[in-house]
This record gives sequence, C-alpha cells and structure tokens, in this order.
Amino acid sequence: MIKPKPKKDKVIIGRQEKVNLPELALNGIGAKIDTGAFTSSLHCKNICTTTEKNKKLVSFSVFDENKNAEQKVTCEVYAERVVKSSNGIKENRITIMTLLEMSGKSFEAEFTLTDRSEMRNQILIGRKVLDGNFLVDVSKSYNRSKN
Repeated sequence: MIKPKPKKDKVIIGRQEKVNLPELALNGIGAKIDTGAFTSSLHCKNICTTTEKNKKLVSFSVFDENKNAEQKVTCEVYAERVVKSSNGIKENRITIMTLLEMSGKSFEAEFTLTDRSEMRNQILIGRKVLDGNFLVDVSKSYNRSKN
C-alpha cells in the first residue's frame, strides 16, 4: 500500500494565485496553477540572448499588469530546454532561475520564457514548484493571495 506524503508545511492554494517575482520587479501578478505542466513559465516578448564575460544573458520585455507598463529585464540564462506546450508543439525555450514568492513561501524557481499573449495569465506555475510545497484546491481562486 502506498502512503500519501504528509501534508505538514504544505499550503492549500487555489487554481489561480497572486505571485511576486521580486528580482524581476513584478509583484501581485496573477498566476495560473497548472498541475498538468511540469515547468513554470513567464510571458515575455523580445527575447534576446548575449554573452558577456563568459556568461550567457537573456534580455526580454515583461508586462507589469499593476503598473500597466512594459519593462525590460536582463538576467543570466539558467538553461535551454525543449518544452511541449499545451497544444502539443515542441518549442526551444530559455530558462531562468529567479525568486518566487507565493502564498507566504519564498524560494528560487525555474521559469521558461515564452509568449503567452494568447493565455489569460502571464505566469503559469507548474508541478516542479508545487511538489512538496502546495496542495491545490481547484474549487478556489486566489485562496492565499496575500502578497
């Protein structure tokens, strides 16, 4: 018989939550919680990579929905991955590592960069972030948004 993992230290969240990405100066941004996705993703445009002092950097534009303004961000490339999107198309994506604050927890998280302009939320939180940290109650939205 398989025993479920204990719930201690796991926070119950809804299918959508507000999150902060403080290193990218994004606060209180609506995120879709997606237990079907492995990785998390961030909506951005104008993705451009460069190399500086033997470090691969990525520059991109993100939209701050609270300020109703676009801002340019530059950070180090963490990895490059092939990701299969929800419509089944494989896409090469740049991955960054940044601080994520969600529902009272704060930790480093990987985000793939992609154009999510056709989606409702500019941030998608996948299983890699959720596992061991959160339980999702799909009947709720913005259950723990106290950022």
